[in-house]
Amino acid sequence: MTRLPSRAEVSPEQRKRELKRYILRFFVSLGVFLVLVLFLFATGAHAAKFNVTMDTGNDKGTSTGPLQVLILFAAIALAPTMLLMMTSFTRIIIVLSLLRNAIGLQTTPPNQVLIGIALALSLFVMAPTLTEVNNTAVQPYTNGKITQTQAIENAKKPLKVFMLKQTGVKEMNMFLELSGQKHELKKVEPNELLSLGFRVIMPAFVTSELKRAFTIGFLLFIPFMIIDMVVSSVLMSMGMVMLPPSMISLPFKLMLFVVVDGWGLLFDSLVKSFH
Repeated sequence: MTRLPSRAEVSPEQRKRELKRYILRFFVSLGVFLVLVLFLFATGAHAAKFNVTMDTGNDKGTSTGPLQVLILFAAIALAPTMLLMMTSFTRIIIVLSLLRNAIGLQTTPPNQVLIGIALALSLFVMAPTLTEVNNTAVQPYTNGKITQTQAIENAKKPLKVFMLKQTGVKEMNMFLELSGQKHELKKVEPNELLSLGFRVIMPAFVTSELKRAFTIGFLLFIPFMIIDMVVSSVLMSMGMVMLPPSMISLPFKLMLFVVVDGWGLLFDSLVKSFH
């Protein structure tokens, strides 16, 4: 078998030739890319003459131009982020992460498992809201009974009601003041605040969710912290200073969590924490 030359055996002239070859390949690839871009721009004027017809199921298509299609794709790209900020996912995933840290487990359960649990619980919590969105917006628009604008407005209402029910008075007043609307609310009434836009409701909702999630996390830390303190005191009194307390307290924390049915209590409390 032929042995490949090592890096030390390669002469400077060979390195220069390889570098020139890589540079040539780079510029060739860049040229092909620029040609494709120019081709797309050149054909853009012809493509602008055509419309994309979105069939609604009743032989009455709605004509959509290239700009509207681009906006639609941008909205689809931002949809996951917006939906995560408008549902119960934020509170649930933060509480699960804080629980893992409170027990002392760094990678168990894995992040994928926590995200899957949070998505399942979020779907369970959001089921009534999603059902209302489907009945009032998606199905009528699919059957051609309402327009696209009416479908969007009908879909906004259930989401706003859900978010306003979880929003605190202090957070809502803060963002109303920041937006220039001088309102001093004493109670958040969802039916009376539907006229507010998402730019006020969404940050107020997320702030309230973070506050509740950290409050629940604090309550979760207390029993596990007590176990750590007891174990540390016992080890200190026995003179076992070099033994890490976390190594001894971890089995006791896991046993306590299993005995009291911690997962069931946590999931039940999380679901009931949403109004």
